[in-house]
Amino acid sequence: MKKKELSEFTDQELLEAAKKSKSMATINALLIGFMIGVIIFSIVKNTVGLFTLIPLLFAFKVLNQPKTNEELEKRLKERNLK
Repeated sequence: MKKKELSEFTDQELLEAAKKSKSMATINALLIGFMIGVIIFSIVKNTVGLFTLIPLLFAFKVLNQPKTNEELEKRLKERNLK
C-alpha cells in the first residue's frame, strides 16, 4: 500500500495525524528517558559495554527519525485547522 502525501489528506485525516504525532512524541520521550536511565545505571555500576551501547543505539535511532511534524503543522495552518 502506498503512503499518501500530507497534501492529499482530508481535514479529518490531518487532525488524526496531528493527534498521533503528539502521542508518538510522548512515547519517544519516555523511551529516551528510560534508555538514559539504563545508561546511567550502567555507568554507576562501572560496566561500560553492551548494556550501555544498546540503549545508545536505540536512542540514536529514535532521535533520527524523519521529522514530519513541521510539514504537518504547515498543512494544519494552511487549512485553518489549528
